[in-house]
Amino acid sequence: MVTSARDPLRTRERILRAARREFVHKGFAGARVDAIARAAAVNKRMLYHYFGNKEALYRAILREGIGTNLDLVAAAPADVVDLLPFLFERASKRGEGIRLLQWEALGSGDRRPIAEEERRKAWVEGTERLRDAQRAGQLHGDLEPEYLVLSLMALTIFPLAFPQLVRMVTGARVGDAEFQRRQTRFLRRLGACLRPPATDTKQPPAPKEKHR
Repeated sequence: MVTSARDPLRTRERILRAARREFVHKGFAGARVDAIARAAAVNKRMLYHYFGNKEALYRAILREGIGTNLDLVAAAPADVVDLLPFLFERASKRGEGIRLLQWEALGSGDRRPIAEEERRKAWVEGTERLRDAQRAGQLHGDLEPEYLVLSLMALTIFPLAFPQLVRMVTGARVGDAEFQRRQTRFLRRLGACLRPPATDTKQPPAPKEKHR
């Protein structure tokens, strides 16, 4: 039987938990408000009272991810040798977030995603962190920071998003301890290649291009 709790905070959190599961399993397009309401043990009117509509509910789920991404950027190590293993380790714990990105790519392609401007904030801050590293001579200055952010994401998220390819290429499962160990070692070595030579520590950072 569908009931509504008298504690609004607990009710809201229950709706969010149910919505997160529904969006992760079915994506935004496939998710159904009826299913979310049933799982949260509330009626649809109560759900709409708290969140307005399905898109607003999806935005609330994304907002949690925005906070996590901002925390990730703030906690990222300055040394590029440690950066890739750090990002891979954090991504390994965010399977639901990766799944949401997969659904979003399938449903919207390169069209403007929901809450794009809010979500860009973490990546803009990440780009600025890389520029700071270039100014400090810790990172090659001829690497465009925006494209480096994209490459770092690809190196650390791709194996987790496509575990079947990990198995085909390496023969290992992405969750195997041996794969995790070897991937971390590889990323650390690759990170070392992003450091400038000792004689080239005062390279100017790559110019910042305006987005159209």
